[in-house]
Amino acid sequence: MRDSRFMRMLGLLFAVVLGAALITGCGSTKDDSDSSGGGGSAASADAGKADTSAAIKKGLKVVVMPKQLGNPYEELEDKGTVAAIEETGGSAKIQGPTDAGASSQVSLLRSITQQKPDAIVLAANDPNAIAPVLKQAMQRGVKVVTQDSDAAKDARQIFINQATTQSIGVQLAKQAKSTAGTGEIAVLSATANAPNQNAWIKIMKAELQKPEYQGLKLVKVAYGDDDDQKSFQQAQGLLSAYPNLKSIISPTTVGIAAAARYVSGSKYKGKVAITGLGTPNQMRKFVKDGTVSEFALWNPEDVGYLGGYAAAALASGQISGKQGESFKAGKLGTKTIGADGEIVLGPPTTFTKDNIDKFDF
Repeated sequence: MRDSRFMRMLGLLFAVVLGAALITGCGSTKDDSDSSGGGGSAASADAGKADTSAAIKKGLKVVVMPKQLGNPYEELEDKGTVAAIEETGGSAKIQGPTDAGASSQVSLLRSITQQKPDAIVLAANDPNAIAPVLKQAMQRGVKVVTQDSDAAKDARQIFINQATTQSIGVQLAKQAKSTAGTGEIAVLSATANAPNQNAWIKIMKAELQKPEYQGLKLVKVAYGDDDDQKSFQQAQGLLSAYPNLKSIISPTTVGIAAAARYVSGSKYKGKVAITGLGTPNQMRKFVKDGTVSEFALWNPEDVGYLGGYAAAALASGQISGKQGESFKAGKLGTKTIGADGEIVLGPPTTFTKDNIDKFDF
């Protein structure tokens, strides 16, 4: 009996010890799970957060839309956008209208929205006309970045501005003063609805009212619709209508080149100045033959490049377009989003015969 009782007690003790060991083991496993599983969940969340701020999704599909196909400036800009998207491991397709009309962009955007790319990067021909279709795209989850020329603020997440609107308008006024001194001046712009050119011209007009611009008179704002031949004809028409014109200021690369081409082969060469915004490669011959003494621009490829990285960051969830958010933009470094989703590339560069050969774009 005693042996039997002893054996039962020994078995009971063994069971208690074994149970305790199992409980300890389970507790240890649970603790490990909490420190790696529970802590692992936190780590995973942190890792996900880190990925959101540092990693761009691979294989993004982006549509790039210029104001108009065949525009040399737009081609440079789009080249930068495509380069940025490809650097991030995505693919970019350029789709644009053959004319600078807003309705052409709208019909194309409708078709593109149905394809549901990850993002659309575009230069707007009209800020309001394209707003409804861009809003539809965003409702379908397509990220929208405007560059160079903005759409309505609620119709895109981010706008890439070459420089501040104020600085460009002031720059144009200064160019008018330095090339004309006093007398009559005219503006040869793109389309009548182009949001960026209209904003610059508005500021330029305000600047011209200041005392330091006394003696300058803006007699006409003409529109060449960013078409080379029409811009050429508009320059000819301005000089015919205003024989005392001292300077034509063109805030569009198509317009400045067309005006310079006309003046360079006319009796007005050396008498009427041409200035505004153009690319060095486009304007070099006119600077060297004395038709143009100065003009300005930023690097359009960098505008597009920044737009491409912004689109990739948006489509990857790194940013949402809110003020204060930052992201890495490749060779351009870290960029921070300003008010109303605007990111400014930087101030324009003034080109003259002394520095134009240092630039190649």
